[in-house]
Amino acid sequence: MRVYLPATLPTLSQLLGQAEIGPAPLRGFAVTPALRESYASGGLEELEYVAMTRAARASLRLLGADAGAPRRRVVLAADIPAEHIGYNGGFSDPTWVDVTSPIPLPWIVSGHIDDMLAVTDVAKAVEALPAADSGDDDARFVVDGAEGHELLWCATQELPYVTE
Repeated sequence: MRVYLPATLPTLSQLLGQAEIGPAPLRGFAVTPALRESYASGGLEELEYVAMTRAARASLRLLGADAGAPRRRVVLAADIPAEHIGYNGGFSDPTWVDVTSPIPLPWIVSGHIDDMLAVTDVAKAVEALPAADSGDDDARFVVDGAEGHELLWCATQELPYVTE
């Protein structure tokens, strides 16, 4: 199953150094049966975009917890065997899955990372996220501004260059 994992640039650097992400459990986002049910008319590509967008929002939260991390969202796409995935989100968050084992580097199939042009908007979104979560419409507008930046696709062999 394709799982989208929220990350930061320091997390990506750690993955490349240790050749795995862990320890388990790890939260990821995927096209789950609950997501398919809630988007009856969406194709697989649209549903994967929903899951990746949820992972990008979770990356904002990780950036909020790490003041020293560069203000660029990172999402890692991994193909993970079904026996290593648990479904937890239900209908409240139909994309949420738990990965029950560390994720070895070969399972990572691509990276999705903000362009440098997004850094200012991402930094503002990280600051505004708590207020947006509380219902502040102005803060939601700021978060939406960062989410308006599409993540750049990177092949796995390009990932070491992103962290430099």
